[in-house]
Amino acid sequence: MSTPQPEQPAPHKRRPRYSGKNPRRFTEKYKEHDPAKFPETVQAIIAGGKTPAGAHRPIMVQEILDVLHPTPGEFGVDCTLGYGGHARELLQRLQPSGRLIGLDADPIEMPRTEKRLRDEGFTQEAFLAHRCNFAGLPKILALEGGRRADLILADLGVSSMQLDNPDRGFSLKFDGPLDMRMNPNKGQSAATLIEHTDVRFLAELLCENADEPHADRLALVLAGASCRTTLELVGLIRKELLQLPETERELSVRRVFQALRIAVNEEFVALDTLLRALPECLAPGGRVAILTFHSGEDRRVKKAFKAGLISGVYASAAEDIVRPSAEEIRGNSRSKSAKLRWAVRSMG
Repeated sequence: MSTPQPEQPAPHKRRPRYSGKNPRRFTEKYKEHDPAKFPETVQAIIAGGKTPAGAHRPIMVQEILDVLHPTPGEFGVDCTLGYGGHARELLQRLQPSGRLIGLDADPIEMPRTEKRLRDEGFTQEAFLAHRCNFAGLPKILALEGGRRADLILADLGVSSMQLDNPDRGFSLKFDGPLDMRMNPNKGQSAATLIEHTDVRFLAELLCENADEPHADRLALVLAGASCRTTLELVGLIRKELLQLPETERELSVRRVFQALRIAVNEEFVALDTLLRALPECLAPGGRVAILTFHSGEDRRVKKAFKAGLISGVYASAAEDIVRPSAEEIRGNSRSKSAKLRWAVRSMG
């Protein structure tokens, strides 16, 4: 007669091991992805001037509030909802009876942000999110009965949730599919763009989208190449620029990624469309604030606001760019390149 064996516990899924104090892989940082359960870990990361994995820290919040002057009862639009940090600050000041519309083309992050804001008590009467690129702002306002906005914000930076997640194809640190699309279900990936482009077009793209000084040289190597992952692309760039100082070489890596991201998502086309539509989207006396992160974006915003001043569409506009404070840059290095411009719609 056999001896009965003790009952074995049911198998269970094990949580990823948190690799010491500073886990490197995005998927290992589960404490950072769960701030409610691990607040001390998240606060320690923020105190160190970094952004927790899966999160995003809004940039120049006070400067934007000073420009937009949100007041209770007004109607506003956040054209780039992202993680919802700016939207939260605006919503708090628009209540009671105010309303904010949030736009975001990212089908992965937008539902998460909407849930966060709902969990904070913002109802559908106060806040409504649309999965839409900001170029579609006039159509969204038409759904609001043609109502014009008292304030409009557009933060043109890429959210940390996208930059840090290797699966999205933006990361320079960890390998992932070379994608870079804000909406992974629409358009062509960066890998497809590189493989099916010619040298001349790619060189022009690198110049226009990122002011890349080695555009011609890199285009010869990259155009037509079969790069399936982010680190394959990084490797090609570094190999071609091997004789350059490391600092200059790494800047080129970042500029190439920026140029491809802009092209894949047609960011300049969307921005130009938004800038043309803004005057008709703003109520008389309405305010607009736009955060840019590189010269190609800033040139377009500056030119549009200046033309609006000359034509009388805008009553006033920023004479100089507003930059983040030294304190903010120390606490959040990703704010360093931010430039804020604003304009006020004329009363006519």
